[in-house]
Amino acid sequence: QVQLVESGGGSVQAGGSLRLSCTVSGDTDSTNCVAWFRQAPGKEREGVAVIYTGGGATYYAASVKGRFTISEDSAKNTVYLQMNGLKPEDTAMYYCAAGLYASGLPRPSGMDYWGKGTQVTIPS
Repeated sequence: QVQLVESGGGSVQAGGSLRLSCTVSGDTDSTNCVAWFRQAPGKEREGVAVIYTGGGATYYAASVKGRFTISEDSAKNTVYLQMNGLKPEDTAMYYCAAGLYASGLPRPSGMDYWGKGTQVTIPS
C-alpha cells in the first residue's frame, strides 16, 4: 500500500503562486510515477502534471505548461507542484496520485493510490 498526503493549498489572488506538497509513504515498488490531478465543481478530474520517479521525466497539461512545475525531493519522499501565474480557472481540488503508467500524462483511471486532496482557490 502507498499513502499520499497533500498540503499547501489555499486562496491567493490571480497572478499569485502556491506550492503544493505530496508526501509519499509505504511500498512504492509497484509504482513508477506521481501525478497531480485537479477537479473543479461539475467538471471531470483532469491530469495536471506527472513526474516519473525513475528517470525524472515530466509532462504537463497544455493549460498549465509554462506556469506549473513538478519536482521531487527523494530524500523527503515528497513531490511538489509549484504553481505560478495562477488564474481563476485553476480553482479546484488538487489531488496527488501514484501508479504504474507507460508514459505521458496519466488518466485518473490509470492511478492506483490517491491522496484526499487540497483546495486551491483563485478568486475572480
